[in-house]
Amino acid sequence: MAELPLVSIITINYNQYQVTREFLKSLSLLSYRHFEVILIDNASKEDHNDALRQEFPFVNAYRSNKNLGFTGGNNLGMKLAKGDYVLIVNNDTEIAHADFLEKLMAPFEKDASIGMVSPKIKYFAHPEVIQFAGYNKINSFTGRNGQVGDGETDRGQYDTAGYTNYAHGAAMLVKREVLERVGIFSEQFFLCYEELDWSAQTVKKGYHIYYQAQAYILHKESISMGKSSPMKVYYNNRNRILFMRRNTRLFDSVCFFVYFTVFTIPKNVLQYLIRFQFQHLSSFISAIFWNIRNIGIYKRTPFITRLESVSLEPLQKK
Repeated sequence: MAELPLVSIITINYNQYQVTREFLKSLSLLSYRHFEVILIDNASKEDHNDALRQEFPFVNAYRSNKNLGFTGGNNLGMKLAKGDYVLIVNNDTEIAHADFLEKLMAPFEKDASIGMVSPKIKYFAHPEVIQFAGYNKINSFTGRNGQVGDGETDRGQYDTAGYTNYAHGAAMLVKREVLERVGIFSEQFFLCYEELDWSAQTVKKGYHIYYQAQAYILHKESISMGKSSPMKVYYNNRNRILFMRRNTRLFDSVCFFVYFTVFTIPKNVLQYLIRFQFQHLSSFISAIFWNIRNIGIYKRTPFITRLESVSLEPLQKK
């Protein structure tokens, strides 16, 4: 009998010890047991890795000496992973049903063109409400897109699995072949738009992204999340521009830059001034100027982080 595929579950902790504990505890629900867990602590203020190892002996816990963001932290995890598949999963999620991994792996066995699979994602505090049931394509003018089903009560309206435009960074199962042929997260993004970029690069290599409606996970993100912080304003806008530069045709890029210049910049500047959000305004302007300073990074020569190029130097393991 052939050995079951090994799944490497990769998650990041950053100052969320209790949340990470709850995620790791939820893994006991899984009926598929041939997995390893790689936890990357992204330079949290307090080092809880020893406590986590003691409570969860199956966890391979590492600590980075600096915050590498969502992209860098997960890339370190993928460098260490031995699995045939890697599950990139947020630490603020919880497994909701025992056959979660079996359901996520099933599409790969039926369709060799699939490179990434994401499950249905629901809100932890409101498990009857959908957060993600696939991604709409990014709009050529706005550089934004929406999550299918976000905020809708789950009445089975998105129970049909199928191809989608992008995988969701909160939970995405990726086959090793993609890591080796496409590359991994571009560390230019740090956070925001990184999974959209990775998905787009994967599709360019001939793979499909799949939404698996028969698997779901619970996400602790709030339905009514407040206005973003200055840091999120910076990365959302910086990476929104960067994504469009790297992943769109020339005509679409021109449409986007016209829209951004004529509508987005005046609107956001006026909005932040009226609200006296000067830090947000500064972050927004900085996001634009980052792209101007890095104008030489063209979409025709996209930077892809290769698995073999990731250095383990930032990691510490006791």
